[in-house]
Amino acid sequence: MSVQRTFDVAVIGAGVFGAWTAWHLAKRGQRVALIEAYGPAHSRASSGGESRIIRMGYGADEIYTRWSQRSLVQWKELFVARSQEALFQETGVLWLSGSDDARFRQTAATLTRCGVPFEQMDVKALEKRFPQIGLAGITAGLLEPHSGAVMARRAVATVVEEAIRLGAEFRCAQVLRPTGLGRVRHVATNHGENIIAGQFVFACGPWLGKVFPDVLDARIFPSRQEVFFFGIPAGDTRFAPPALPTWLFQEDLVYGMPDIESRGLKIAFDEHGERVDPDTQSRIVSPAMTEMVRKYVARRFPALRDAPIVESRVCQYENTSNGDFLVDRHPEMENVWFAGGGSGHGFKHGPAIGEYVTGQLLDGSAAEARFSLATKGTVQRRAVY
Repeated sequence: MSVQRTFDVAVIGAGVFGAWTAWHLAKRGQRVALIEAYGPAHSRASSGGESRIIRMGYGADEIYTRWSQRSLVQWKELFVARSQEALFQETGVLWLSGSDDARFRQTAATLTRCGVPFEQMDVKALEKRFPQIGLAGITAGLLEPHSGAVMARRAVATVVEEAIRLGAEFRCAQVLRPTGLGRVRHVATNHGENIIAGQFVFACGPWLGKVFPDVLDARIFPSRQEVFFFGIPAGDTRFAPPALPTWLFQEDLVYGMPDIESRGLKIAFDEHGERVDPDTQSRIVSPAMTEMVRKYVARRFPALRDAPIVESRVCQYENTSNGDFLVDRHPEMENVWFAGGGSGHGFKHGPAIGEYVTGQLLDGSAAEARFSLATKGTVQRRAVY
């Protein structure tokens, strides 16, 4: 016989979007069920892994700069409250610009409007300050000194723990696909439990298209992304903060992090990989990408030309057609919401997403048109990075 539970809101998915949504709802006094099939920030999740960049720069997309500002405040407040300050590493974030400096200039203008401290450097200043970086083709740099990295899987686990402390109930279970039209009364799990709630938030990341194939299969594009860590020579501190910040080179579509917690230099290509199934894709890095990354490291970090790869991971982005988030109601289920479309840049925004979803559910706050289902196409034309 099935067991029934009644909640104000059921949040399905305990990645960074779902965890922070549950946290904000619980803080507002809601009875919350947080349901996750594999566990918070598990090894197949887009929120899994060791670290994620938190940066303020977004070109002309001021909404994301302001959300990053708000999110960083909340991340840091949470970590202080839990005596886990090391979960945010203030490495600084260095933007490297090539021949096309339009986005670089837009970023500087937006950071200025938003009151974000930054420092601009020409090539000579970069050479003096960061001699370990190969600067061929680079024309300028922009450093956000107070940005850095969030230790991802541990941070998400901390958010979930705090949501539970605030009264949320956690379930490790798979939610079966909801059916019907109009108002959904309950969702069923693979454990035979019926979870009754007034509202349902599906924050399932790359699984959204599998849970709602009719609506989202053609609008969520999970892509294979390979990540590498290169071992640092013994006693060499040039690749650890503060000597080396987190860095991004827009034109190369490559980003990386310094040697945080002695894990090695992290590096990954930001270009979207092949479309994959998050349940079944191989989690072993490919020989082709391994060769590309080795060549890139030799070019940008010559001292690491022969460094060993000490760790690698395969995760996925959960892209929308343009890179904007998806936060909207199901078109045929009035109390079912989507919260996803992180598109490779969403992790840092978890606190702001949770705050926004909570405002939509509880306050009827004004919706941001960019996050609507109507703006999500079936052909990828990436515009947000």
